[in-house]
Amino acid sequence: MLRGFIASADVGSSQQLRASLEQTGLVGEVHEWRVSGEDLPDAGDCNVDVVLLDLAHDPDPYFALAKHIRGVQPAVRIIAYSTHPEPDPQLLLDAMRSGVQEFLSKPVSTDVLRQTLQRFAAETSSPEKQGTERLIVVMGAKGGVGTTTIAVNLAVQLAHTLKKSTVLIDFGRPLGQTHLMLNLTPRFNIRDAVENMNRLDGHFFGGLLTDHRSGLKLLGGVTQPEEWERIPLGATGRVINVAQSSFDVVVVDYGTQFSTEWVPVLRSARAVVLVAETNVPALWALERHLLALLGMGVESKRLQILINRWRRADQEALKTVEKNIKHPITSVIPNDYKQVSDAINMGTPLMGNHNNPLVSKFSQLAAQLTGMETAQKATKPGGFNLFLFPSKKGS
Repeated sequence: MLRGFIASADVGSSQQLRASLEQTGLVGEVHEWRVSGEDLPDAGDCNVDVVLLDLAHDPDPYFALAKHIRGVQPAVRIIAYSTHPEPDPQLLLDAMRSGVQEFLSKPVSTDVLRQTLQRFAAETSSPEKQGTERLIVVMGAKGGVGTTTIAVNLAVQLAHTLKKSTVLIDFGRPLGQTHLMLNLTPRFNIRDAVENMNRLDGHFFGGLLTDHRSGLKLLGGVTQPEEWERIPLGATGRVINVAQSSFDVVVVDYGTQFSTEWVPVLRSARAVVLVAETNVPALWALERHLLALLGMGVESKRLQILINRWRRADQEALKTVEKNIKHPITSVIPNDYKQVSDAINMGTPLMGNHNNPLVSKFSQLAAQLTGMETAQKATKPGGFNLFLFPSKKGS
């Protein structure tokens, strides 16, 4: 059953829309919002599947609401209702820019509404739609576990080896650092995207990006800590939504911050990669991040646990961790401090030499997360996935 959201300034009209939604038999939960001034719903209230905008004489507050909801819930479907059977072109253009996907006339026809919702549901559940899940979020269990290193090298492999059109978005706080690892100097960053939300489409978004020689494109992070004070977290979802409309894969360096406003984005991600190390603080934080994400409704199958700086001596300890957290450790990146440190300091990501064990691991990780892996996965008793583990030969 779908979750509905009605935005209206008229109580009677709102009740009629609610009745029509319920009569379709497709909506099991309906929230109502009285549109007035600058007041906008909290992110938790925006966790819905379909929004009905009951447009009044002044449509601007409704379109502002539509932008807000799409910012925190990128996959939402938005329907606008108008008393005009043929809205003027400017109204249609403003509706489209705000994220409206259907424009219907009053009075509401339950049959038309049912057909529209059925089409939405079919598009959402179809294999073609599922195959377009393009977002990979890389999140650190704690600071210092190498989250940005994983995000950068994963994105480079997706672009360079798998030939996927890939954009890396840096949401790291308090400062973005992905550009340093790529030896790039971006002219624009995430703040420029958020501050131009009314103009943000695929073309404008592309103009904010910086090219890397691997084929990867980067939307850099903030360079001054105070910039985050002027970036609404909810707006980042809209940026991701536009990115997904333009690229095969969107990789987000999420850093270690945790916000409930990001729940809709995390739920819609193809994969949320939780990065940790084999030490007590990191594994303690990993368990709590995992429980929090599951509690927020992120599907278990989307949560991928990656252990960075892995040593063969860690294997038995990680088997115990798997048993305790009741979730598989999906992959590991072996420890090679000198190679990684040199690459970071030179701004040169790991790429090109597939005989290099680290390059091979990142390539396999990229293939796994996009469903393109060809390597045979060997699973030993206890469910511990070893297909990304170094072989004993040469270890």
